[in-house]
Amino acid sequence: MKNREGFFHLHMISDATGETLITVARAAAAQYTEVRAIEHIHSMVRSLVQLDRIIAALEEKPGIVLYTLVDGALGERLEAACRRIGIPCASVLEPVLQMLQAYLGAPGARRVGAQHLLDADYFRRIDALNFTMIHDDGQLAGSLEEADVVLIGVSRTSKTPTSVYLANRGIKVANVPIVPGIPPPQDLNTLKRPLVVGLTASAERIVQLRENRVLSLNAMAHGDTYVDKAAIAAEIAFARKLCMRHGWPIIDVTRRSIEETAAAIIALRDERVRGQNAGMAQ
Repeated sequence: MKNREGFFHLHMISDATGETLITVARAAAAQYTEVRAIEHIHSMVRSLVQLDRIIAALEEKPGIVLYTLVDGALGERLEAACRRIGIPCASVLEPVLQMLQAYLGAPGARRVGAQHLLDADYFRRIDALNFTMIHDDGQLAGSLEEADVVLIGVSRTSKTPTSVYLANRGIKVANVPIVPGIPPPQDLNTLKRPLVVGLTASAERIVQLRENRVLSLNAMAHGDTYVDKAAIAAEIAFARKLCMRHGWPIIDVTRRSIEETAAAIIALRDERVRGQNAGMAQ
């Protein structure tokens, strides 16, 4: 391995917010667990003056350069500077744009930040996020029927972060905690429109997460049973029985990332929609 210091500089240069670039870069860097990427994020780069300041930073802290610059002149200047400095440089968008151009037989419009235009999809995602925020952790349980997806599960089964991730995909999500001694909302038993999904995890994993939470709060605000393995196992069993009684699918999140859990929920929702459409067609 060329880098023997345990880290490397990773420069991400974008003419927009850089969200797409950051996602790709982190996904790639995560494959190298023995070295750590020191991230340098340069966003909204749209002029030669801005780019020249970044090039100076590259000279000071050389490393890997990934960029999404639609302006060809900026991209060429950056590439030339990286060759002069002797560091690798790659456009994340250009290979895809070239493939699209070859297949479609026409060049793209080369619009800066085109993925962030305020179109109907953008407002759909904002609406979904607002809905999800006000329906977090059992809030406004009386309007669960308006959700696209309802997530249920005991405490620390990643309901909230999964809900937010799905909301960013334009899906309205409500999440309902299953709490010992507190009956679930009555509306939960009569839902027709939303897909209801139970999230579960191993008792060991939930104990670990709850203990970390208690330590972060520096208090035993939830009582001794909150981190008791036997009590947690009983909670999990109760939640599973509730899902089985209603025929709701269950996803074990013990070894799943938020993204993997969300992908599984989206697949279940798509399957449900296909089944409903097939039923209507008959």
